Parts: sequence; structure tokens; C-alpha cells
Amino acid sequence: MKDLINTLGLCSRILVLFFLPLVGFHSSFGQELNPLEGDPRAARVGGSIFRAQCATCHGADAMGIDSIDAPDLTQIFTRPGSSEQDVFQTIREGIPGSIMPPHAFPEAEIWMLVSYLRSVGVSGFTGQIQGDPDRGMFLFSENCETCHRMNGQGGSLGPNLSMIAAVRSEDAIINSIRDPSAIIGRQYKPVSVLAEGNVRFRGIIKSEDAFSIQVLGTNQVLRGFRKSTLQELVYEDQSVMTTFNESALNGRDLTDILSYLQSNL
Repeated sequence: MKDLINTLGLCSRILVLFFLPLVGFHSSFGQELNPLEGDPRAARVGGSIFRAQCATCHGADAMGIDSIDAPDLTQIFTRPGSSEQDVFQTIREGIPGSIMPPHAFPEAEIWMLVSYLRSVGVSGFTGQIQGDPDRGMFLFSENCETCHRMNGQGGSLGPNLSMIAAVRSEDAIINSIRDPSAIIGRQYKPVSVLAEGNVRFRGIIKSEDAFSIQVLGTNQVLRGFRKSTLQELVYEDQSVMTTFNESALNGRDLTDILSYLQSNL
């Protein structure tokens, strides 16, 4: 594995040497604005550097690793006042008292990492939703609250949606409602187990090791199982979330729900 990482790191640096002349770099890296802003090639090379140098802690998808308290970097720009210069400085100087060390990367490589993080970063709603938030609140209560929390109320089977309008776009939320199985977050992986007594239990994986698994069921009851006692363990590819088609929630319904989500910011 170490040899593979070193090889990837070498390849990334070769890409950097190839890339610099193409974008006309001189000596302008020591500045507050990203000199590579808007250039998709910078994000691609930055992604190669990230996977070689940063994925061990932050995951190949940049969404963090909970077990070592490494944060989700796709949300780094949703923090109030966060800027690309702040991210640049954090990469270069590290975070004292944390597992994030300083890095002696050339400034060009750091800006490429910043470009990559910007490219995978989540963003919130782009404008004011022209809907009825009161009607949206009713629709949310009827269709979503069983599994999702909002302002301290609701279920825990799905993500907490209290701040969702700040970190997900309108289209991303609509796509999740219309086709929840297209992208399933790693904290919400569906599983089905057949336990002793021929009892079927379906839900999402909360924790797992070689010998046991904890599942939060669709009834929102958390249960643990020893794998050796299970008759069947199936990792599913269909989300436990209901698919809401046009007949279940029409366009106006979705607009009103989005308006309600935005009104909670």
C-alpha cells in the first residue's frame, strides 16, 4: 500500500509539472485569491493529489472518516466566513491539537487541492424558493417527518434536514426525493437480515465488524446481531426511503417543501 501511495504521489507531481506551463504560472501563488479559479484542469490534478495524499484520513470521496474524527471536506465551504484562502492556510499550516498536520506542498499543489475541494464542495439553495412554506410544513409532516428530523422533531432513519438548504442544492434534494436509490450516503446503507426464528429485519447499517452488525430498522428500533447466528445477511442497493413520484408529490408539493426547508435557515 505504501508503494502504491508513493507511486500515486509521483504521478500527481508529474501532472503538476505538466500543468503549470499550460496555465501560465509565474510567481503569483502567495495571494488571497485562487489563481486557478475556474480552470477544470486544476481540480482534476488536485483530485489526483488528494487521493494520493489526503484520502487516508478524509476518504476517497472527501467525505471524512468518522472513526478518526476526520471531517467531511465537501462541506468545508458551507461554514460561515470560510474562504479558499482559509482552506489554503489550513492545508499548509495544519490544525494544532488535531490529527491534521502541516503540509510542505508547493503552493501550486495546495491551490490545486483547494480547486478540487471547491469542485466537490456542496452548496445550498441558489435563490429564494417561491413556494408556500406553511403548506410545505404540512407536507413535510405528512411525508418526511417519520424518518427525518427538523428542528429537533422527527425520526432518525434518514438525515437530519434542519440545515439541508444550506448544504444541498434544490436539484439535489429533488433528485433524492424522486430517486433515493441513485445515491445512498454511506451512513445510510440498506441491509436485510434473516435472524433466528425466520424473522426478517430491514434497515440501515449503524455499525459493523467481522463478527457483528448493528441495524437501525425501518421501525426505528436499533438491534444488534451476531453474524454467526444469522440465516441470511443481504447488502441491498435500494434505499429504505420511499420513492415519491409525481402522483405522490407533484411539482407544486416539492416547491412548497423546499420553501419550508429554506424557511428554517
